[in-house]
Amino acid sequence: MTNLIKLTRDPDDAPGGYAKVFAFLREQLLSGALKTGDRLLPERDLSALLGVGRPVLREALRALAMLGAVEIRHGVGTIVRQPDASTLGEFFTFALAQQSDAIDDVMEARIAIECQAVRLACRRATLADFERIRSALQRIEATIDDPVAGGEADFDFHNGIVQAGRSETLRSVYAAISGLVHRSHRGRRELILKVPGIRSFLIDHHHRIFEALVARDVQRSDELLRRHFEIGDEYRRKAFETTSRPQG
Repeated sequence: MTNLIKLTRDPDDAPGGYAKVFAFLREQLLSGALKTGDRLLPERDLSALLGVGRPVLREALRALAMLGAVEIRHGVGTIVRQPDASTLGEFFTFALAQQSDAIDDVMEARIAIECQAVRLACRRATLADFERIRSALQRIEATIDDPVAGGEADFDFHNGIVQAGRSETLRSVYAAISGLVHRSHRGRRELILKVPGIRSFLIDHHHRIFEALVARDVQRSDELLRRHFEIGDEYRRKAFETTSRPQG
């Protein structure tokens, strides 16, 4: 059963209209005054409390519902929800897709997330986590010549590290960019498979990272993962130079 929550308004906080509803509810969520499962005041009372018209309030609540922050139940009211990271992922995909350097930008974020996650995973990973990462590692070997399946296995390996870190914030942010990370894995695989030595590098280096993780060696895991990204970028540049070189 949901709880009916009466919100309190700070008289010094006076943004206008649509933005006011967003800002107010956001602060209530961040402060803990609102929690998942709580029911907001009826529309009439909430609009009066915030000093906005009911049409503006409805529009703002619909937008929040699209973000997954609330659920509007007819005959019940507006219920606070735990947003799904996939919703945030759609937002990131649309926002970043318009940037010419989106993949490079996402790659930088990915490195930051994974390198912190691997350090946490060395301390927090369970045997089940290790098995999932091991399974992805085996698939990397089995699909080494398949850019699509290989890219998927590669993503699962790295995502497994993030999941094993047990940080909900890192997991959520990684999930939010996962669509673009998937695309990056496939695109890079298609490009770098043309470079000699890449197959042995992909297999060997993933093995080394996994072994350091299982040994719970924080420093080595971090160093290997960072080096993994550096070498991978070097192979990508070589592949790009090869494909861009005039024939003849």
